[in-house]
Amino acid sequence: MQRRHLLLALPGLLALPDLARADAPIKLRDLYNKDLSFSDLALSLQGSRISVAGFMAPPLKAESVFFVLTKKPMAVCPFCEPGMPWPDDILAVYARRVVEVIPFNVPITVTGLLELGDAVDPELGFYSKVRLADASYQRA
Repeated sequence: MQRRHLLLALPGLLALPDLARADAPIKLRDLYNKDLSFSDLALSLQGSRISVAGFMAPPLKAESVFFVLTKKPMAVCPFCEPGMPWPDDILAVYARRVVEVIPFNVPITVTGLLELGDAVDPELGFYSKVRLADASYQRA
């Protein structure tokens, strides 16, 4: 009888690694295909609350609810300097409250509602294709 219970429980046990990963932050690269279109994962999660790991880029403006999450630490604003290549691994973040700046080299995890599609911030003029809204963040 114990063998029967084991066989019945086996599918659930095999799913445990997937359940453990469900809470793991998504990587920025997983939101895009190689041609920079949205991945199936991103499309399936649109409108859902997700977590993404990365680094806070230097803010564009003080006392703002907006910041940019980058894949790797960047000591200077990656899109403010002329001649700097535009990074394809960034995410616009709209926090719930005014952002408390975290040093650029400290890893963070951001959780928010995934929004996809072209948008321009009316205050900053920042263009984004993918955003997290109603977001919170913490040191990783």
